[in-house]
Amino acid sequence: MTTTDFDGKVAIVTGGASGIGNATVRRLLERGARVAIFDRDPAATESDDCVSEAVDVRDQAAVTAATERVVERWGRLDVLVNSAGIGAAGTVLDNDEGEWQRVFDINTMGTVRAIRAALPHLIAARPSSVVNVASAVALTGFANRALYTASKGSIVALTRAMAADHIADGVRFNAVCPGTTETPWIQRLMDAAGDADGERVRLEARQPHGRLVSAEEVADAILYLANPLAQSTNGVVLSVDAGIQALYVRN
Repeated sequence: MTTTDFDGKVAIVTGGASGIGNATVRRLLERGARVAIFDRDPAATESDDCVSEAVDVRDQAAVTAATERVVERWGRLDVLVNSAGIGAAGTVLDNDEGEWQRVFDINTMGTVRAIRAALPHLIAARPSSVVNVASAVALTGFANRALYTASKGSIVALTRAMAADHIADGVRFNAVCPGTTETPWIQRLMDAAGDADGERVRLEARQPHGRLVSAEEVADAILYLANPLAQSTNGVVLSVDAGIQALYVRN
């Protein structure tokens, strides 16, 4: 795989203004793609190869309209990366029904809405691909994360189901499951803890390699899954978690 693997390809990245989404946007641009950023707070980005759309993934009409504008602008759509999402803490008792609905509306249904809008264009551009951002919590039980785990677990299951549904359409579906990743959202959580430095030490200590995962490491995994050369990689759920799922490390 080379720096020109995505030449002539068009990608949409939801949640592309920050964190893992933004690292993915930068990687795609480096590899020759044209990229549209869909974000509720869009990045101030405008060039021949990169545009930004103000999109709330809770609004199907807005997602569909923005997708149509991308296809009208560049004539095709080859890659969709679903990175938009929010977090939640607590046991199953700690979040009320409204919060459960809000998190699922963004994390799960937001992914569904983006795929609904993109799928006809992805089929037309075959071979094409969708990469969904899930989480390490979808594969490994983390305490105090019931709601977030349920929403991200649904992404893993949905990814595999859609890979089976659309293999004949030439559209691949894969997912990444990042561990705790250095993003603005994680920084806000650390700041809210009251002792940001102490919270960072705690989060780093639970990573087998002793540090947070970088957004760029997750983006590199996403690019592999989305790569036009990876046509035999389908229905895969790829952990980028420093080994949380697979390793028993004694400290």
